[in-house]
Amino acid sequence: MATPSIDRIEVIAPNLKRRLSGVTATVVRLVPVQAEMIGIAVTGPGLPDSLPHLPLWRLPFLPRDRWRVWHARRNTEMLLGLVLRGVFRRRLKLLFTSASQRKHTGYTRWLIGKMDGVVATSSRTAAYLERPASVVLHGIDTKGFAPPADRAALRARLGLPDAVLVGCYGRIRAQKGTDAFVEAMIRLLPDRPGVVGLVMGRATEQHGAFLEDLKARVARAGLGARILFLPEVTVDRMAEWYQVLDLYVAPQRWEGFGLTPLEAMACGVPAVATRVGAFEELIEEGCTGALVPPGDIEALAAAAAPYLDDAGLRARAALAARQRVENGFRIEDEAAALVRIYRGLLAP
Repeated sequence: MATPSIDRIEVIAPNLKRRLSGVTATVVRLVPVQAEMIGIAVTGPGLPDSLPHLPLWRLPFLPRDRWRVWHARRNTEMLLGLVLRGVFRRRLKLLFTSASQRKHTGYTRWLIGKMDGVVATSSRTAAYLERPASVVLHGIDTKGFAPPADRAALRARLGLPDAVLVGCYGRIRAQKGTDAFVEAMIRLLPDRPGVVGLVMGRATEQHGAFLEDLKARVARAGLGARILFLPEVTVDRMAEWYQVLDLYVAPQRWEGFGLTPLEAMACGVPAVATRVGAFEELIEEGCTGALVPPGDIEALAAAAAPYLDDAGLRARAALAARQRVENGFRIEDEAAALVRIYRGLLAP
């Protein structure tokens, strides 16, 4: 990994988790964009070689010639920032981003209380914090996630049918509402022979029985050829799987933020989602898609039905969805908002 000159580093973004997670993915997406705006480096394991990197062992020896921002996204990272500032006397302004939508433990509240600044990834997340926070919604790479030049050709290359395609992507488990999507499709598809549902993702070992039960339900309904279970693909291939869709469904029962509807919308795909995570802030009801209560299968089916039946409605919502992302949900917008917060913390 490239190690930038210490003199140029104004912000340090730690990642103290080796296994890939949503937080890690956020760091990987944001830092290259932020590096065009401010001197920033990552530290910690499990990160691509392409990112500007500061080895962990160097942190206690950072020169004390200036203040730097320590941007933590986990409890362990907040704690390390406090140790570096309190024990090793490094000149760090501590910033924490919270994506959690639940009441924090006493320990987490104590850590957050020690921060110089707090960011929330949605208004709903901010409501769980016991101190003021700046709300910065996630953004999308609108160059990588964009409407396809030729959807029919892309479908043919991926071996997909010429049909109205509705997708549900992500981890396969009850929390993600995969069963709600499958049940909604079982209700909708018998009367709509031109519609095919796509479920893509991975079920970890503890959710293997859950996946097998879903497949059994589909088989009993006689829809094995029309509700397809696809293997997980690598991150660099995800855009094309959104690009083939006519409608995206995000049926989560709980979510911290939830990027998948935004990724779909960036590809010109309307989204039907539950009222969890940041979905209410992403989707414009009746314009770019629809919103329903979590766990309400009948409402999910009813909200999806108009988009499956009306090509004109899909086309209008597709244009509005792309415009929505372009006008405030670009990765550059997220990066710039965070850099403004960094500069505010570093101001004399």
